[in-house]
Amino acid sequence: MMTTRITELLGIQYPIIQGGMIWCSGWKLASAVSEAGGLGLIGSGSMYPDVLEEHIVQCKAATNKPFGVNLPLLYPQIADHIDIILRHQVPIVFTSAGNPKTYASIFREHGVKVVHVVSSTKFALKAQEAGCSAVVAEGFEAGGHNGREETTTMCLIPAVSRALDIPVIAAGGIYDGRSMAAAFALGAEGVQMGSRFIATPEASAHEAFKEAVLRAGEGDTLLTLKELTPVRLLRNPFFSAVMEAYASGADKDTLAELLGRGRAKKGMFLGDLAEGELEVGQISAMMDKIQPAGEIVHEVMEEFVRICERLGKISH
Repeated sequence: MMTTRITELLGIQYPIIQGGMIWCSGWKLASAVSEAGGLGLIGSGSMYPDVLEEHIVQCKAATNKPFGVNLPLLYPQIADHIDIILRHQVPIVFTSAGNPKTYASIFREHGVKVVHVVSSTKFALKAQEAGCSAVVAEGFEAGGHNGREETTTMCLIPAVSRALDIPVIAAGGIYDGRSMAAAFALGAEGVQMGSRFIATPEASAHEAFKEAVLRAGEGDTLLTLKELTPVRLLRNPFFSAVMEAYASGADKDTLAELLGRGRAKKGMFLGDLAEGELEVGQISAMMDKIQPAGEIVHEVMEEFVRICERLGKISH
């Protein structure tokens, strides 16, 4: 067991948080990570309110350890989601894609701890001012929706850690105990891993998407669609269509029409590798097998401890 402000804040054994990825992070993955000593998150961004409620109930039945919900603040039925989270007394919420100020106060009134995902020091400070208990500082390497600034984790974590009084969780490019140790050296007190947990039996992603992630090599992902919402995509025919649109001078409306609706569900949940949007981080180039989520948590933590012992930086 390791103690940091993050483990104490979240009531977990290890400072490892599973990213609340849309279409990948249901109750099976969240409960497996929490059971292993980390913090599992249900990704509510791809769920209707009744589906979110079902996942919370199932997660509670599968583990008595802390888990949370990742709540994108731009979600159209956010009031319904908040009501469900409060009614079922979910202890932790990770917010993203918006300003947490209004919602943080609502959650705090009900004893819910709020952690906000940021991609810059500016927004990290706003999260702290809003009353968030911690932030996830997510670097350019991360999969899915990302910051327009393209600040790498190596640069972002020390800048945010220096600016804040609340603890920082590092995200983006976190694959193993080595990258976790690097994040701690930069000032983080916990790490969030998203892409690594896609290639698990418990992830709700389609098997075809999981296999596509395992086949990815260096340079097979790119941050794009900044005019809409920046997203890191795995190369496929849809990705090629996006690049062709840029080459022909497409404007924002044309890109939005090309993206359409349900593109991420089509790719990651339904397994359409040609027309779907395939969101994953740069660490996909290092992933080569399907592995149980709990095994990943223990493997990462054991390697982290070995490296820290070797470097003589911390005791445990």
